[in-house]
Amino acid sequence: MSKFYYNEEQESYDAIVVGTGISGGWAAKELCEAGLKTLVLERGRMVKHIEDYETANMDPWDFPNAGQPTKEIIAQQPKQNRTGYTTNQASHMWFVNDLKHPYNETKRFDWMRGYHLGGRSLQWGRQSYRLSDIDFEANKKEGIAVDWPVRYKDIAPWYDKVEEYIGVSGENLGLEQLPDGKFLPMMELNCVEQEFREKVAENFDGRVVTAGRTAHITGTKQFDGRSKCQFRNRCIRGCPFGAYFSSLSSTLPAAEATGNMTLRPDSIVHEVMYDPDTKKATGVKVIDANTKETFEFKAKVIFLCASAIASTSILMQSKSDTFPNGMGNASDQLGRNIMDHQLQVGASGKFDGFDDKYYKGRKPSGIYIPRFRNLGGDSDRDYKRGFGYQGGASRGNWEETIAELSYGKDLKEAVLKPGGWTFGMMGFGEVLPYENNRFTLDYDKLDDWGLPTVTFDAELQENELKMRKDMLESAVEMLEKAGLRDVKGYDNESALGLGIHEMGTARMGRDRKTSVLNGNNQLHDVPNVYVTDGSFMTSASCVNPSLTYMAFTARAANHAVQELKKGNI
Repeated sequence: MSKFYYNEEQESYDAIVVGTGISGGWAAKELCEAGLKTLVLERGRMVKHIEDYETANMDPWDFPNAGQPTKEIIAQQPKQNRTGYTTNQASHMWFVNDLKHPYNETKRFDWMRGYHLGGRSLQWGRQSYRLSDIDFEANKKEGIAVDWPVRYKDIAPWYDKVEEYIGVSGENLGLEQLPDGKFLPMMELNCVEQEFREKVAENFDGRVVTAGRTAHITGTKQFDGRSKCQFRNRCIRGCPFGAYFSSLSSTLPAAEATGNMTLRPDSIVHEVMYDPDTKKATGVKVIDANTKETFEFKAKVIFLCASAIASTSILMQSKSDTFPNGMGNASDQLGRNIMDHQLQVGASGKFDGFDDKYYKGRKPSGIYIPRFRNLGGDSDRDYKRGFGYQGGASRGNWEETIAELSYGKDLKEAVLKPGGWTFGMMGFGEVLPYENNRFTLDYDKLDDWGLPTVTFDAELQENELKMRKDMLESAVEMLEKAGLRDVKGYDNESALGLGIHEMGTARMGRDRKTSVLNGNNQLHDVPNVYVTDGSFMTSASCVNPSLTYMAFTARAANHAVQELKKGNI
């Protein structure tokens, strides 16, 4: 990509896209390919595909202390460090400095952010699953929150489009709760994972073990500028092969290739401007992240794709006589219904046998067990909804190399022989939408750009806590029935945010009195503003949501183009 600098003389565009991650990249691609001159705004720094993946080819011995977090990194990321996820020397640069980008917690919330071109599409787990009608219909059937204004048939063609473009490896299973897709060859299970798959099938009706559906290129299909997965499992550092989908390697180059994209990094959008006469948005207000200069850019249509908390914060700050509590907030639902997926509960054990077997490469994905609870009309447990599992098998951690146990010749032999097989699995459970799980803006605590900071007040509630017990017990049961020994369950009582799937803060619905967006991702009251990141989610399902964000974004962009042609927005 080369067109990286804003043309100072241009103030007006056909479209503005805020954010360059999973959703923003798709909005940029679709709008630009439809012929719209599109300004794409990213609050973070510029990053160039391949050349800025500074640690992608480094080995553990290339880092001090094998890459463990330094005191300096921990001091800059004190909240994120408690997650155990963001502060490794190989990847900490993809996560924000907590001190420069503070937030507040009434209750603990682990907010992990990446402020750079490509956003969290560089760091995501790449697990890619479709929601089903079981998910889209659950709220209505159970009288929870509000009904989704769409059903699976509305989104299925867009799931097809996205999967075929980004490349998703996986296996079709014919399950109602996990719709089939357009898949590349699935990543093979190793011998112990295959054994576990067979044992679960023998012992449990309705439970299926498959490979994780992963946005990595496998097989022989060709993708522009991207090659197939090399099985290095260094994905979080940035993939120089473009093997996994990111907006940096895929959708943003496609947008730029049209000649219709203007990209401006270091641009903090904080308000959507509104014209009460036309009842439409006119553009956005921006602060330059480095100089703190202020700008206004105008457009016919605006896509907010900055992530669930950031996009909703922009709407909250977009106050006017028409919208004194934030743009599109007649329902008082902005910032409410925060959802994530609950995790850090599961089990692990040891597997005897297959000592003569190993595997080649470092597979970036393991097994997946789709939801098997509460699939009928009524709950069959003392909680609503369900959960899936992710996990996998590997050979041991070369424990024989512990210095106190071996020396000399014995040590040499030990390091050449892998340890025994272990198997672990962790649950991913649905979190219900609750109005009192929310965030607000604190205008007394401002950030370096004079903008209000976010305060989280959200937690797991009774339904989730009951589900966790089943998630633990079912994991233990499956491992024991599969013949593992020393099986141990665990529940580390994680807070919201750790799943990195913030959702629901500007939900979709059928009524402006109870929701922020309509079924096309438009603000009920401002039809030329679309929100297509996790904000729009009306319920969370128990599957990773990024594929759904992309499908809804592609669909919304198509809708916006048609509405512009008709003169409706």
